[in-house]
Amino acid sequence: MPAQPAERSSAHLHAHLDGDARHAHTIEGRSQATLAVALGMTLLFAVIEVVTGFISNSLALIADAGHMVTDAAALGLALLAQAIARRPPSARHSFGFVRAEALAAFVNSLAMLALVAWIGWQAVERLLHPEQVQGGVVLVVAGIGACINLLVAWVLSRDNQSINTRAALVNVMGDLLGSLAAIAAGAVIYFFPAWVRIDPILSLFVALLILRSTSGILRESYHFLMEGVPGGIDYLEVGASLKRVEGVLDVHDLHVWDMSPGHPALIGHLEIASLDQWPAVLDAVRAMLRAQHGIDHVTLQPEAAGGKSL
Repeated sequence: MPAQPAERSSAHLHAHLDGDARHAHTIEGRSQATLAVALGMTLLFAVIEVVTGFISNSLALIADAGHMVTDAAALGLALLAQAIARRPPSARHSFGFVRAEALAAFVNSLAMLALVAWIGWQAVERLLHPEQVQGGVVLVVAGIGACINLLVAWVLSRDNQSINTRAALVNVMGDLLGSLAAIAAGAVIYFFPAWVRIDPILSLFVALLILRSTSGILRESYHFLMEGVPGGIDYLEVGASLKRVEGVLDVHDLHVWDMSPGHPALIGHLEIASLDQWPAVLDAVRAMLRAQHGIDHVTLQPEAAGGKSL
C-alpha cells in the first residue's frame, strides 16, 4: 500500500543529508525482553509477599512487599516507555518519543518517594506503639525475596544503557536492601521475641537508603526532561569557544541540550563580519564543537554585523 503524502513528507524531512549530524530520534537495540522477564518475576513474588507481610504483621516485610509492588508497576511502565520510545518521528512529533523513557523514570522516582514517606510514617507509629511480629514467617519469606531480587537485578544489569532500565535497577536494589532488612528483623524477633522494635528501626534505615538511591535518578530524569545542559559540557565555555573561532564577532540565543540521552545538540545565532564568510566559519565551528565539546548536532543562524541574517 503506497505511503500517504503526509507520511512521505515526514520521512523526507527527517532524513539526514551529507554533513548532517547522525543523532538518534529513536532508541535502538534495547531489549524489551529484559524488562518483561524482570516484571514477571517481580510481580509473581510481590503477590506472595503482600499476603505474608500482613499475615506476619511485619512492617519490614510489608515495606518490602510494597516496594515489590512498586517495582512491578515501575517495570511495567518502563516496558511501555521503551515500546513508545522506539516509535519513529512523525509529522506531529518531529523529535520522536525518546523522552518517554525519562518521563517514566521520573514518575517511578516520585512513586518511590511516596513509598519512603509511608514507610517512615509507619515506622514512627510502631516505635511508639510496638506490635507483635511473626519472626519465623518473616525470615523465610524475606529470604526467598532476597533471592528473587538478586535474580531480577542480574537480569536488569545486562541492559544498563537505558536511563529507565537503570531506574528500575535502582528500585530492585532498594528492594534487595528491604529484603535483607526483613531477614535481619525476622531473625532477631525469632530468637529474641521482645525486640519487636527492630522491625520498624530497620524499615526506617532501608527507607533512607532507598531515598538516597532514588534521588540520583530523579535528578537525572528531571534534568533531561527540562532540557538541561548535558553533564560534562560547560555552557559558558561553549560560548567562549564559539567567540574564539576566527570570523565570529558575537554569540547569542545559545542553547545546549540532549536530543536523546548521550546525544547533545546546540542551536544559536552567530554574528559574523560578512555573510560571505559563513561557509568557512560554519565548518570551523562544527569541527571545534565536535573536537572540544563532543557536540555533533549543530544548528546555527548567521547574522552579519548590523543585524542582517541569511
